[in-house]
Amino acid sequence: MAGLVTGESIIVADKMLEGAGIKVVKGEVLRVDAAARNVFVSGGETFGYDKLFLATGADAIMPPLEGNDLEGVLTLRGLADGWKIKSCIADKNAVNIVFIGAGFISMEIASLLSENVDRLLNISVIEYLDRPLPLMLDYDMADVVRPYLEQKGLNMFLNEKAEKLVGSNGQVTGVVLGSGKKLDADVVIVNVGARANVELAEQIGLEMGRFGIKVNGFQETSNPDILAGGDCVEKINFITKKPTPGRLRGPAVMQGRLAAKRLAGYDVEFPGVLDAGGCKMFDMTVAATGLTAANAALEGIETVCATVDSRSKHAMIAGMKPWKIKLVFDKKTQKLIGGQIVSHAVAPAKEIDALTAFILAGRTIPELTTFTAACNPDISSEPSAEPITLCAEQAWQKLRQLGRTQ
Repeated sequence: MAGLVTGESIIVADKMLEGAGIKVVKGEVLRVDAAARNVFVSGGETFGYDKLFLATGADAIMPPLEGNDLEGVLTLRGLADGWKIKSCIADKNAVNIVFIGAGFISMEIASLLSENVDRLLNISVIEYLDRPLPLMLDYDMADVVRPYLEQKGLNMFLNEKAEKLVGSNGQVTGVVLGSGKKLDADVVIVNVGARANVELAEQIGLEMGRFGIKVNGFQETSNPDILAGGDCVEKINFITKKPTPGRLRGPAVMQGRLAAKRLAGYDVEFPGVLDAGGCKMFDMTVAATGLTAANAALEGIETVCATVDSRSKHAMIAGMKPWKIKLVFDKKTQKLIGGQIVSHAVAPAKEIDALTAFILAGRTIPELTTFTAACNPDISSEPSAEPITLCAEQAWQKLRQLGRTQ
């Protein structure tokens, strides 16, 4: 949509698959006969199978808002949606663009359009909760993000609800908020979540979970000859061990690989999801993994948290940019259960992957006080100011103080 990449560059070309000996069939699967192991495709073809893999994905949710059927009200879930949004903005010569939902999809698109469309746009973002990126960041970390986005020209409407969409001659013209305020809108982009595509799985008679097709650790469904993975299946949160949507690219890729390993005779289980992800908005990068303190509280987990201001380079090096990190620990076990990073440089945000590894390994506060990162004045802060270690030191001191006061 921003013109930075071509549509063809983000999909696997048919020729590449065919070159690997894979037959590509374009058509709709009409029915699966699991007893006879047959797949019936539009056009009259029937394919028999020994094993079947379902990767039916998910569709964007359109909330039941009055006016959601107006022209110019769009969602984004795939390449076709991206083309539609781009065409709509161009055809309307749109100036007033409203996003419903302040998740990472909305925030990335908003910043990209603001930077790359060759006219001044009036971009507004409506979020029901009290902060941008509410699933990734606690309020104290998001409190750094909001003024930055506003400084960049985005109109942030937090703690607000989109009440209804209004239009003229079938075209959307505005969004009415719960507070009564009306925002002008040439285009409205709705990003409030996704729903797993499970119709085919239900027709087969597979067991369903709360968030999609139920699978075991090897990606097998209730029918051992049918595997499934990606956005259409329910995941298990690594920390809480409870079902979760987990609809991110990383888990989808990994589940496809693990299903292939299972078919090849290997027994490698999917560990569960941490919903690790990142988002780049203008020159700011946000990354998060595991549970926020707010989400941990909803799970009944008492936490100890620590936050450290860091820098992308040694203080003596020109071009140093600030970044902030927050670690969330389970007070009872002292294990790391979450991390958040807000950075004005891209490189520090990659430390989120180290935090993911620490969570999967069950690392505790005392263990993280001994963490030593590879360092160089041009690419990292001073060894004495390693932010993960300092966060762990702070958390340890908080635990000691709590112990003395109890």
